[in-house]
Amino acid sequence: MKNETKSAFIAIVGRPNVGKSSFVNAAVGQKVAIVSDKPQTTRTKIMGVCTKEKTQLVFVDTPGFHKPKNKLDQFMTKAAQTGLSDVEAAVLVVEASPKFKFDPENLPPAELELIAEFKKRKLPAVLAVNKIDLLEKKEELLELISAYMKAYDFAAVVPMSAKKQDGVELLVSELLKFSVPAPHFFDADTVTDQPDRIMIAEMVREKILTLCSAEVPHGTAVDIEQFYERDNKEGEPVLEVGATIYCEKDSHKGIIIGRGGGMLKKIGSLARRDIEEFYGCKVSLKLWVKVKEDWRNRGGIIHSLGLDL
Repeated sequence: MKNETKSAFIAIVGRPNVGKSSFVNAAVGQKVAIVSDKPQTTRTKIMGVCTKEKTQLVFVDTPGFHKPKNKLDQFMTKAAQTGLSDVEAAVLVVEASPKFKFDPENLPPAELELIAEFKKRKLPAVLAVNKIDLLEKKEELLELISAYMKAYDFAAVVPMSAKKQDGVELLVSELLKFSVPAPHFFDADTVTDQPDRIMIAEMVREKILTLCSAEVPHGTAVDIEQFYERDNKEGEPVLEVGATIYCEKDSHKGIIIGRGGGMLKKIGSLARRDIEEFYGCKVSLKLWVKVKEDWRNRGGIIHSLGLDL
């Protein structure tokens, strides 16, 4: 009997903070990866699932490719590289309006390394030029596209604004072309492979990234220590969550807690709202803050937090 279903695994790669997770969320139609304006938001490979009738795309959202500064960074870089394994195609996400001075003759080293991986693996790839809404001179877009096309023979080029969901469906339609006859690996209503504890931990970490000062967020991690469902007096389900936020310095702990506990309350309130929206039930969220000095260089802690996957 002829197999009517098709599937494709698609790696989403690029430098930090170019909008990889924003695209995955927009394509899936639900938030499965946290986003912020700070680089290196994504720490592990996250799969977002997009099912279009008989075709299923599985997006492998990877950490931004960057030069490692500690053991955690080494795991993140490895995750970005291994994200290119066993996929049908890749999407290289670049910025239409880069923060660096764009030189068509010298593309960023991180992107050139990724392109070298494409060549090595003979991997089909699509160039996604994100944040076109921030581009002041539209003619600069042609120069940018030309420079990348000289570096690699991309199967397609899609300008887009993932944040405004402009061009997202066009990119998805291009990626559907890479699907091959295969069973679907996830149920039609599944949107991610992330365990509940990891999803909730990331929702809390996103609020730390959004609300806390620049030096704090990258030195934080969240561990879900309590996670169970109970019924309240009205018989409605309530998700009980207890999470510990780890940071590297006492001064960072003070910033996360805030004066009179104000910052921690704000983090908890915003995170609880996202968790309730995702799970469709009431949530009781309790947060604690502890110091673990230099945890990003301690392999045991990284492993216990599930960040070496």
